[in-house]
Amino acid sequence: MIGHWSTWKAFPDAKRGGHVDAPIGPGVYEVCLNTTGEQVAFGYAANVAHALANVIPANPRGWPFFRKARPRYQISDLEYRTCPAGTLADARSAAEQLVGRRQAMWRRFSPALRP
Repeated sequence: MIGHWSTWKAFPDAKRGGHVDAPIGPGVYEVCLNTTGEQVAFGYAANVAHALANVIPANPRGWPFFRKARPRYQISDLEYRTCPAGTLADARSAAEQLVGRRQAMWRRFSPALRP
């Protein structure tokens, strides 16, 4: 059984003690850029809160001799939404259905693929 999508939420600032508001159990998640709506991450997980915490760019600390690549997106530019599921299998099937719908829409509206 799958629930309803949550509203879009901004990622909290971890330096100020903010926490990701997401299900600890199975579900589907989507992360987008808040200015353009570009999808940054999408998937299903047994623990949605943990999966979203891994989406957040890590602190770019490394060896002093090597420069780590800067993250592509700033955490303040990202927003997320979640959809809880009863089981991991439900979450997987919901994610696969959503991906299938998205691909069908791209095929339908893509000018390059039209006859």
